[in-house]
Amino acid sequence: MATYDYDLFVIGGGSGGVRAGRLAAGMGKKVAIAEEYRFGGTCVIRGCVPKKLFVYASQFHEHFEDAAGYGWTVGESHFDWKKLIAAKDKEILRLEGLYRKGLENAGAEILETRAEILGPNTVRLVKTDKVVSAERILIAVGGSANPHASLPGHELCISSNEAFHLDELPRSIVIAGGGYIAVEFANIFHGLGVDTTLIYRGAEILSRFDSDMRRGLHAAMEAKGIRILCHDVIQNVSKLPAGGLSVETKNHGTLSAGQVMLALGRDPNTKGLGLEAAGVKVDERGAIVVDDHSRTNVPSIFALGDVTDRVQLTPVAIHEAMCFIETEYKGNPTKPDHDLIATAVFSQPEIGTVGLSEDDAAKQYPELEVYRAEFRPMKATLSGRQEKMIMKLIVNTADRKVVGAHILGHDAGELAQILGVTLKAGCTKDDFDRTMAVHPTASEELVTMYNPSYRVKNGERV
Repeated sequence: MATYDYDLFVIGGGSGGVRAGRLAAGMGKKVAIAEEYRFGGTCVIRGCVPKKLFVYASQFHEHFEDAAGYGWTVGESHFDWKKLIAAKDKEILRLEGLYRKGLENAGAEILETRAEILGPNTVRLVKTDKVVSAERILIAVGGSANPHASLPGHELCISSNEAFHLDELPRSIVIAGGGYIAVEFANIFHGLGVDTTLIYRGAEILSRFDSDMRRGLHAAMEAKGIRILCHDVIQNVSKLPAGGLSVETKNHGTLSAGQVMLALGRDPNTKGLGLEAAGVKVDERGAIVVDDHSRTNVPSIFALGDVTDRVQLTPVAIHEAMCFIETEYKGNPTKPDHDLIATAVFSQPEIGTVGLSEDDAAKQYPELEVYRAEFRPMKATLSGRQEKMIMKLIVNTADRKVVGAHILGHDAGELAQILGVTLKAGCTKDDFDRTMAVHPTASEELVTMYNPSYRVKNGERV
């Protein structure tokens, strides 16, 4: 029987890799985990967590404005970008420490180095050039921002990574992209006082979301003063003699900006990993191909999280890690459940969603009932803010199951988590109708929409 240096070697210290490594080590397995940058991965270090902190920071100017309608007199306010960065960095350092402590307490060996695969059971530690062996290798290296290298001047642009570490807050910014990262940062920078333009090649932002959410958010962002240019792309970025950048677009002429941010998707982080040496299959985007149990075509090598390009969300990577442990070390084959994943866009206002959009549901079901409410939330009545909330339930007429739930408005992400449980449980519209409302709340609309706003038959509204 072959002997190895480790039972499990994890490459990547993000949420998925750390969870798998910690759990395996806690079971008495000999585990090593290699990370070339910082533990915590995209989410903790340069993604969800710092982004949400920035979202909070960017909302305060509206809070100050709203306070006047409730009798408060707020004095002169001033925002300090450097203080925000310092506070953010302190919190990220604390969280990174917790990730490391969890691994250490479980008995995992932490290796601060890049790791490259040499074969089905061997890994090279780049920092020391040492070669180690492992019975199982788990790849959890995540993804990286697409640099859009074909764009002339792309080297002058930043990605979301650099946005968290800018020395100065720019006076103006052009953000390329229409996904959730682009949309969230457009709202963040605008909220912090930056003149913000969002440019997107598609007809409408957030292409995979329900059309009412997309249009509603677009209108709200423009009402705030964010410029959105759809059906357009950046063709060239160059430096201006007086400082700043010149941005040449296809359809809207030339723009000038202090910064240009490219938020044009993320690619699986597989380059230079050594997958070819081990014979691990990847798809056309470079994502590692895995089966329902996160196994690659090489029996000893597994992959999970964003590097597999299944669902690029932190909780999904953690869930896949737990399924890996159940399957490989507990004798309980468990497939990750990627159905009905609740998600949120931390735009302003937020989007919270779970299940099918109206368009996607119409392709799957012959007849739908759509319940839709658009209203001004109670908080806005005294503040004078005109922003609207939109709530929408998509119901399969045949069995009355709610197959999609979508919210645009404050705290929509919090509501989406609860709705995720509801839809996962298979609740019907009748279950919603039997549920007593909590008054006065915005969320009571979810259980008081008794009559459908319209029906959809064979893909057509009637």
